Amino acid sequence: MSQFPPPQRAPRPWIWAILNLPFGVTYGYVAVTLGFLATQQGLSEEVVAGLVAACLLPHTWKFLWAPVADLTLTRKKWYLLGNLASAITIATLGFLPLGSTLGLATAVILVNSVFVSLLGMAVEGLMAHTTPPEDLGRAGGWFQAGNLGGGGIGGGLALLLAENASGELASIATGVLIAACCAGLLLVPTPHETREGTPLEAIKKVGHDLWSVFGSRLGLVAIALCLTPLGAGGASGLFSAIAKEWHASADLVALIQGVLGGVVSAAGCLVGGLLSDRMNRRTAYVVAGLILAAVAAGMALAPQVEITYAIFCLAYSFASGIAYGTFTGYVLEVIGKGAAATKYNALASLANIPILYMTLVLGHVAATQGEIAMLWVDAVAGVFGAVVIVGLATLLGVRKHHHVAVAEAATPAP
Repeated sequence: MSQFPPPQRAPRPWIWAILNLPFGVTYGYVAVTLGFLATQQGLSEEVVAGLVAACLLPHTWKFLWAPVADLTLTRKKWYLLGNLASAITIATLGFLPLGSTLGLATAVILVNSVFVSLLGMAVEGLMAHTTPPEDLGRAGGWFQAGNLGGGGIGGGLALLLAENASGELASIATGVLIAACCAGLLLVPTPHETREGTPLEAIKKVGHDLWSVFGSRLGLVAIALCLTPLGAGGASGLFSAIAKEWHASADLVALIQGVLGGVVSAAGCLVGGLLSDRMNRRTAYVVAGLILAAVAAGMALAPQVEITYAIFCLAYSFASGIAYGTFTGYVLEVIGKGAAATKYNALASLANIPILYMTLVLGHVAATQGEIAMLWVDAVAGVFGAVVIVGLATLLGVRKHHHVAVAEAATPAP
């Protein structure tokens, strides 16, 4: 006689921050530490934007290998594999001088991003299958707190070590920090993961699961939301490169773009998660994106001095955190359960496209038109994205929460 597994207690929401920390640490190391060191070596903002883009590029295509995480190893095994590979590749970067090994460093960054995407898929799958519907916003907030907070830790602490000790020590310490996060798996119950039938049947099941979500009007709005530049926060990857225009010192950059920035970003994520649980989750994301655009405009209008750099970079980090927290709560609502990694990463891959193109566009604008023009482009793009999302949702008549219906449609029948 078959027997269902006993019910398990849902993990505490803060656990997702620990498990997702490596995702942010790797980005922070590239965008902040390598970005600042590259400009110190005389490399341009466009080169820094290229390194950041290499870090982001695999995340725009990761939906292609997301079904592998749903159909093969358990999610905990995928986490361990992705974590250890990410730790090794990050540790390697400190031994590659950018001036003479830029191509090799870019390749290592690409490989690292592929492995860290597998780590993220494992966390997303665990989170979707063990979190009650009423806690999706809080879970998403803590999940993104680990992402953005990890970016501050990985960038800031590594930069301090690189400036005061050596780049090799900074990269090794970052790799050790990433590996230590594996301990968080002990705090998460293992969901009941069964893979019945042939591989072809499993693939068909995943395809049906995807269509049940993205073939709906709600799915169309979700896709459009991911593709617009609303809430992308593309300027954050270039703040370390443009710090010299505000006369900001290396220590200030390490603090603002590092640990302090990570704490502020994490706080924003938690605010976004709470906001997402208390109002329409799509509306919460639009509001967060407009706040982010307002901060970019404010920084463009303020004097270019060290104190305004600190204030507005922190404000941008906080607003980005709100946007990321509300985005994750919205996506978890849309995807339901089923093939969670595939569905989440289908949307997350699309959402990384505007981060990628905004980083490249803003890097080009900063290099050719100046940093103030870059900030105005970022602000205007955010407002444009909000108009598109609100207009499309109104046109299609998608105004209310639909998470119950979507979750039922996306969950395989017993």
